[in-house]
Amino acid sequence: MSEDPEGSAEGIEEPPPAKVRRLRAPRTAAAALVATALLVAAGALLYDVVAVRAGQPARRWRAQLADELATRHLDDLWVLVGAGAAVLLGGWLLWLALAPGLRKWLQLRPYGDTTAAIDRAGVGHLLADRAAGLTGIEDLRIRVRRRRVRVRLTGPADPASVQRQLRDELARVGLARELRLDVRAARGAGAADGPERERVAV
Repeated sequence: MSEDPEGSAEGIEEPPPAKVRRLRAPRTAAAALVATALLVAAGALLYDVVAVRAGQPARRWRAQLADELATRHLDDLWVLVGAGAAVLLGGWLLWLALAPGLRKWLQLRPYGDTTAAIDRAGVGHLLADRAAGLTGIEDLRIRVRRRRVRVRLTGPADPASVQRQLRDELARVGLARELRLDVRAARGAGAADGPERERVAV
């Protein structure tokens, strides 16, 4: 019994692409700022505690702080303001710790152990360059988001044809996560009177 090589080849399914983790910002500046503030506060408090243990009087600021904490009620205005500021600061630091950041960058498909990314504005300019070679486009507006690309064009160009051309250009970029492409025509709305115009937004 002979085997059909074409039929056997069709039965082989390609493995799904590996999941690419989103790039995360190092948060170097925020981490350095928080570490410096905590180091200064802890150092000042530790110095005053050691001085008191050595027989010297406590610093005025620490004695005053302890007295304020012992005498002020929880419904005091300054207590509420300080608590609110502490909550806001803690929420901001928590967001910095958990959020990946780098929202202006789109990750490319990994090649071996190499990880690269491209700016969203760069993707928009690549699409604008591809659209510049097409006929019938009087005005072009491109907005690149993390998961979608919105294109608004003015002119007699066919939106379906423009979408195919731009989709091919997106495939050439090699993004790790495919972007949804939405091309729509706005005929007669803000048409350009002179040469073709292109706008890229991120």
